[in-house]
Amino acid sequence: MTGSASEFEQLFRDTYRVFHRRDGRRSGLTGASWAVLTHLSLTGPVTVGEAAQHLDRAQSVVSDIVTQLEGKGLVERRADSADRRRTHVWITPEGVDALRADERVLGLDLLTDAFERMPAAEATSLLASLRRLVDAAPATHERTPS
Repeated sequence: MTGSASEFEQLFRDTYRVFHRRDGRRSGLTGASWAVLTHLSLTGPVTVGEAAQHLDRAQSVVSDIVTQLEGKGLVERRADSADRRRTHVWITPEGVDALRADERVLGLDLLTDAFERMPAAEATSLLASLRRLVDAAPATHERTPS
C-alpha cells in the first residue's frame, strides 16, 4: 500500500497545482477582523466585552473592528432580550459566506469545469472514494466539517 500512498501524495500535489485558487483574498479584511468573524462563527453571539476578553484584545479595539464589520454587513448588533442594556454581536449570513469563501483552498470554478468534463459516474466514484479515504483516517486527525 505504500505505493498507493505515494501515488496519492503526488496526485494531491498535482491537484493543488492545477486547481488552487487564483483570485487571491476576496474581502481585503485584516487578520484581526478575520479573528473576530471566526470567533463569532464558533461561539455564537457575544458582547463586545466578551469577544475582547476571548481574543485578548482591548475592548475599544474589538469595538472598532465590530463597527467596521458591521459597515460591511458581516456582523450585526442586537439588543439582549433579557437585558436591554446589553448588546450582542452576531455574525450575519454574509459573514458566514465570507468566511467560507476565504477558507477555500481550491478554485470552485476550476473544479466545476473539470467535473463537468468528467462522466457523471466517474465524478460520483471519485467523490465516494475520497470520502472513504477521509473516513479511513485515524481518529486523532482533525476533520473540517463540510
